[in-house]
Amino acid sequence: MLAEERRQRILELLAKDRRVVAKDLAHLFRLSIDSIRRDLTIMEDQGLLQKTYGGAIPLTPPPKVRTLAQPRSIRYGDGALHQNAISQLAASYIHKNDTVFIGGAGIQYGMLKYLPEDIPFTVVTNSLAIAESIRNLPHIDAYLVGGKLRSGGDSIIDTIAFEMVGKFNFDIGFVTGGGIALNGISTATPEGAALTRAVAEVSRQCICLAPHEKIGVKMFATSIPLQQIDLLITDQGAPEKAIREFESLSVNVIFADEEYPSGGIYDESN
Repeated sequence: MLAEERRQRILELLAKDRRVVAKDLAHLFRLSIDSIRRDLTIMEDQGLLQKTYGGAIPLTPPPKVRTLAQPRSIRYGDGALHQNAISQLAASYIHKNDTVFIGGAGIQYGMLKYLPEDIPFTVVTNSLAIAESIRNLPHIDAYLVGGKLRSGGDSIIDTIAFEMVGKFNFDIGFVTGGGIALNGISTATPEGAALTRAVAEVSRQCICLAPHEKIGVKMFATSIPLQQIDLLITDQGAPEKAIREFESLSVNVIFADEEYPSGGIYDESN
């Protein structure tokens, strides 16, 4: 098969499945994975696709800035496979007697089903939904950050909440945002950004949950710079160019594997 025919077939698979995996393409075309990566690089340069660490995804327009909170049924739904893989890998960093902060984003809520069940630890949250979910678990000491209740909102993010967070010391602060780009983590509101800053300032380790659809996005209010993140967990759909730029700032990036989330880091060479 000629190179152009192979690349056309890759585009057809991409249109059908909305994603191609480099190791699967190498097996399909009986080529080395390095040859497939070169194909994907050429196709990205031609504006045909977006190369990721695991393969490639279709080109998509930049997401619109979301200013309103998602309905609770969507925000706290089951989550996509890649989001659950990130949530599960993040939860695996919790150790015995740790005190951790878990915020109210959907991907943070997704951590609840993967929290350790055999060790005691403490969770501080500003989310009513998370507090309600863990309040009766005997091995977890749970604290809810106080403040003004918002109409239609689940998370508490006012001045009282900032001050209360500042009185804690966290072993791990699990943070995220609507956008994760070179200028840092960003969100739709200054209040949300301020709470993330408060959490990062009192966390011994700051772990960012970064699904690929958030990477490269810049929202209204920046919370913390990338250099303040100790570990960024993303998935195989993350744009390769953006991740290279993050790593140039000495950001420690790891990839959750959708197929083997409990196994931890995704390795392209497998």
